[in-house]
Amino acid sequence: MMKRILIVTHSRDLHADSIVPLLEQRGQAPIRLDLDAFPRDYVLCQSVDGDGCRNRLRLLSSGDWIDLDQVGAVWVRKPADYAYRSDDLGAQERAYARHETEQALFGVMYSLDCFWMSHPRALRGAVWKGEQLKRAVRMGFRVPLSIVTNCPEEVRQFRDRVPGPIIFKSLSTPRLASDEMEAHERIVGGLGTTLVDDDMLDDLDAVAELPCHFQEYIAKDYELRVTVVGERVFAARIASQDDPRTMIDSRDMSAPIGYTACALPPDVARRCIDFVRSYELSYGAIDLIVTPGGDHVFLENNPAGQFLYVQQLVPTLAILEAIADLLCEQATCRS
Repeated sequence: MMKRILIVTHSRDLHADSIVPLLEQRGQAPIRLDLDAFPRDYVLCQSVDGDGCRNRLRLLSSGDWIDLDQVGAVWVRKPADYAYRSDDLGAQERAYARHETEQALFGVMYSLDCFWMSHPRALRGAVWKGEQLKRAVRMGFRVPLSIVTNCPEEVRQFRDRVPGPIIFKSLSTPRLASDEMEAHERIVGGLGTTLVDDDMLDDLDAVAELPCHFQEYIAKDYELRVTVVGERVFAARIASQDDPRTMIDSRDMSAPIGYTACALPPDVARRCIDFVRSYELSYGAIDLIVTPGGDHVFLENNPAGQFLYVQQLVPTLAILEAIADLLCEQATCRS
């Protein structure tokens, strides 16, 4: 019997919506666990005794029990806040419920003997930007000169050492946690990569409040979004210098800049695969700069980064199909 594929995500994930038909075309009946509906809309049961461990899941809307020990591959997409049947849990009750839910859910998931894209432990270990830069250098990438500090004087000295402009770039999220706030609590929607101008230099004492991330500005010919799926590489060339809105930060999707398929030099492609695999990941979305001189400069790896927009802009980059193929192949291997 072919083992099944489990998708762990949330109910608004278009990536999961898009891959389910592809998996069904390949003979799969994928299981979807939407964390923003868990445990409210599910029943989870883990039984452990001297003969082993049994893990089951039931979606209340269907009533059918699913044997999670028959899962051969798990695609971990995106986290979400859990949901409970009671809407009036107090602050302590909700905090305790979250801790207990995580213990129950991950106690089950970690016990599964299956292929992961990618394991939560690997995902957690791969998100730290400072460590990524160190690893990228070790693996042969060029990286921007960088500093993370809450010492204003260190930033001033860094600025003096760098021959050109410097940028400020958030380590965690360019949304500045605005998506975690109620509308009335939001101060600002976000801040993308920003050139540090004279006004910012005059206000560097604010850096003492918390560690901040500064880098040298690297002149760009174009940028690359490199999506790694197992041993396959999909590179999209981003014409970020064609529009003033994306010259510094290409993430402004309101700018109609071009995305085209691009063949990486073999050594760069191999380095990208090896970088992702060094974290025991089976997926990664790497951002690179290509300089006017042709150097490939590493910016960061997004271990569960978005890719559907890339495929929508460049349909020849069949990333969804590659993920479906890999999940099905790995599930079959464990049947």
